Amino acid sequence: MSSAPEQEAERDGGGPGAPAPPRPAPRLNGHRATAPAAGPPVRPGSPEPLGARFRAGPDGVAGTNFALWAGGAEAVELCLFDDAAADDAGADGRETETRHLLTESTHEIWHGFLPGVAPGQRYGYRVHGRWDPWTGARWNPAKLLLDPYARAVDGDFAGPGRCGPLPPEVYGHVRDWPQQHVADTVRDERDSAPHVPKGVVVADGDDWADDRRPKTPWPDSVIYELHVRGFTMRHPGIPPRLRGTYAGLAHPAALDHLVRLGVTAVELLPVHQFAHEDHLLRRGMRNYWGYNSIGYFAPHAAYAATGTRGRQVGEFKRMVRALHAAGIEVILDVVYNHTAEGGELGPTLSLRGIDNRRYYRLQGDARRYADYTGCGNTLHVVQPNVLRLITDSLRYWVTEMGVDGFRFDLAAALARSMHDVDMLSPFLAVIAQDPVLRRVKLIAEPWDVGSGGYQVGAFPPLWTEWNDRYRDAVRDFWRGALPDVRDLGYRLSGSSDLYAWGGRRPYASVNFVTAHDGFTLRDLVSYEHKRNEANGEGNRDGTGDNRSWNCGTEGESEDPAVLALRRRQLRNLLTTLLLSTGVPMLVAGDEMGRTQHGNNNAYCQDNETSWIDWSLLEDPGWRALADLAGRLLALRRAHPVLRSRAFFSGRPQGTDGLRDLAWFTPDGTEMTQDDWYAPTATLGMYLSGHDLPQRDPAGGPVTDDSFLAVLHAGPGPVRFTLPGPPWAGAYELLVNTALEQQSRAPGGVRPAGAPVAVRARSVLLFRALPTPVRQGPRDVPVARSGTSGRTGIRGAGSSISAQ
Repeated sequence: MSSAPEQEAERDGGGPGAPAPPRPAPRLNGHRATAPAAGPPVRPGSPEPLGARFRAGPDGVAGTNFALWAGGAEAVELCLFDDAAADDAGADGRETETRHLLTESTHEIWHGFLPGVAPGQRYGYRVHGRWDPWTGARWNPAKLLLDPYARAVDGDFAGPGRCGPLPPEVYGHVRDWPQQHVADTVRDERDSAPHVPKGVVVADGDDWADDRRPKTPWPDSVIYELHVRGFTMRHPGIPPRLRGTYAGLAHPAALDHLVRLGVTAVELLPVHQFAHEDHLLRRGMRNYWGYNSIGYFAPHAAYAATGTRGRQVGEFKRMVRALHAAGIEVILDVVYNHTAEGGELGPTLSLRGIDNRRYYRLQGDARRYADYTGCGNTLHVVQPNVLRLITDSLRYWVTEMGVDGFRFDLAAALARSMHDVDMLSPFLAVIAQDPVLRRVKLIAEPWDVGSGGYQVGAFPPLWTEWNDRYRDAVRDFWRGALPDVRDLGYRLSGSSDLYAWGGRRPYASVNFVTAHDGFTLRDLVSYEHKRNEANGEGNRDGTGDNRSWNCGTEGESEDPAVLALRRRQLRNLLTTLLLSTGVPMLVAGDEMGRTQHGNNNAYCQDNETSWIDWSLLEDPGWRALADLAGRLLALRRAHPVLRSRAFFSGRPQGTDGLRDLAWFTPDGTEMTQDDWYAPTATLGMYLSGHDLPQRDPAGGPVTDDSFLAVLHAGPGPVRFTLPGPPWAGAYELLVNTALEQQSRAPGGVRPAGAPVAVRARSVLLFRALPTPVRQGPRDVPVARSGTSGRTGIRGAGSSISAQ
């Protein structure tokens, strides 16, 4: 079949005034195409399901049904690839392509059934149609396209082991056209097949009957954000051949750390098949984080230890089973807002060549792309075929790959209708009624880079959100930058100002202090300025608004006082996070002092900058930090008052008349309205467990211990008077972040009404006891510690509105 209809030749240069393109003969570069196809003819097959599915045909003969939605296409060729024999004359050991014209089209789905095509077969598509970039039409059959529904991918863009930029063949336009202002309008006729990966036919048949999902309730969840490769690459307990892979994460040595720490879910940085950006390849670098998806059904092949001809699918499933068996859920960080094809000057890899005008949002000038993501393009989720692609992908990962939830990168871009963010958008409406998806964990990154894209607190029920206002308030408090504690009170108690509407609960707030994007926790207390020179972008990338404090010295330090203060700040930040109402999210390695040496945008650092250094656990100081995190999580797990399922009211509860939440000044009195607006570095928070707003499975009341947390961010010590009756008769000390080594035994009992010395920049956590004890010395320095609790401001035990 010709590479373009003859009548379109005069239009290939684009719009009016564009230069005429060259018509070079295709350069196959050792890639051999054979057409027509040998063997049985293509049978009609079925338009459902989309993708490549191995099954028995109507006559019982096994084969594969291929179905591709390609609205607007004039013809579609299915291309099968086989490894040519090394002694085959002229083959030079390279692959052979066989093309099959799909003649059946049902509702814009091109389909056909090929007998004898079995799992492991590699394939792609060539889609024919008009070339008219001025109207958004960018069909180019010289470009082999990856099936959007491919469930496994073999190979990489640019070919195995290739260094340097993407080859010009993978672009639909002539990338190096002399007149660059119209380069994207000139069609490139060179064959891209030798330079792009292929889809792989994968067998069905896993019913997950032997798997038991943990199904951890949201209030009990603790999320651990990790990178499959970075978490396992340097782990001494994982065999070298498994490091950096799904199998490595499933290894008992990796699981043991997660179980001992006490997290309930891993949130995996993108594992959908992704591509490396041209600008990184030109600098000899690669995309590490993976936010550049090109295959929404395929686990990223480079993370597989077992091979890429479909075996990565089974390896991923075994990883999920192993995590489930350890009681840990699997949440995927998914990037449905854009693809690796970028803007009009990007490569043609899949969707652009299938139907550019309906897969992507275009501007009024249809040659250009609407970009709400900062990555060159935005998927047009309002289009039914695009919405189906996303929801089919989500259901596939739940039902066939076993995952338990998703964190949606730049979710506001998915919630846009035609232009504005719309919480009644088709995407959110479909998710809300889908019988599979509405039952899994859904986490929104509630913003994008477009106008009106910041939507924290606006997503509907069923959704939880990354709460960056929590991050900012906690960082600002501990670096001494909050003018008062009103915002901190809301963040500690579940952010009722953001989420107490529409039936939402405190666990709608995913609380975090750090994420993959930005400083690590250790760098947050060691650097005030980013150090991203290694990224090769002149230190222009990454945010400059870090809300960090270096404890008096920029960067690494040998000063014992500086190091001691930094470790104390790390304990403060961890303790605050794990005592806060909502769902805490830790970043892998933060619990053991991982550093990126000031790089706050390590997206391209696939090296020891990003990989976890497990030798840190051999340092007693960092080991103590990890132990504190584990003990705090154990305390949280043991006490429902620290995992509140409802917002605090601040009103008296039960017969004793105690408020469920109260706030105290350093003199031991409840805070007034004026206190909330006054500058202060000290906040006392009391959580009552006497009558929790929940019931046990039998319908009975749930009671718990009560806790008092004292957070002090001031540069000097402060005396804090422990509140007297009716709040407690005495207080048992559990945690003191001023101490590096936290004892496993309680730190003693203090009588109610007694002052305690709170050291500079530290947290004390007490368990409230009903029985009074004999008054001790008037000012007793607090000793020892070892667990943790939670927080709140709604109702606040005073008239505070905290607005």
